[in-house]
Amino acid sequence: MTPAIKVANRQRKKRLDLLACQTFAEAALARVSSRNRKIIFPAEIDIFFVSDTRISQLHRDFLAVGEATDVITFHHGEIFISVETAERHAEQFSTSFLEEIELYIVHALLHLAGFEDRTARGFKRMKVVQEEIVREVEIALGQEPSLKP
Repeated sequence: MTPAIKVANRQRKKRLDLLACQTFAEAALARVSSRNRKIIFPAEIDIFFVSDTRISQLHRDFLAVGEATDVITFHHGEIFISVETAERHAEQFSTSFLEEIELYIVHALLHLAGFEDRTARGFKRMKVVQEEIVREVEIALGQEPSLKP
């Protein structure tokens, strides 16, 4: 059974199209689920868009790292995405803000599906899969794919 997925804006730094994020997240979850039907997701997945200040606090409190990061995934289904980091990374990597948000959503869902990126091999595998899923979802939603194969 596919869990319910909800997005919520918990920051005031950047405007977000929550409907677009919700639509993308639902489609991405379906794609991640279809790759392995044996995945057991939490009953509900909540995606919170937060500031660097908030994600830094979570990073410090739960992972003992005192700085901002792009996304933090808790295995009980909470996902925190820093909009400020997404904005910086979009500029740094010559992508759009929305492309970064989409990558972070898929990245987090893959973590919930059991993917890990702590080793070079795991990182490489996860990067390939997340980029494939972003492309697939964008095409399914009628968007121009932002990531080229």
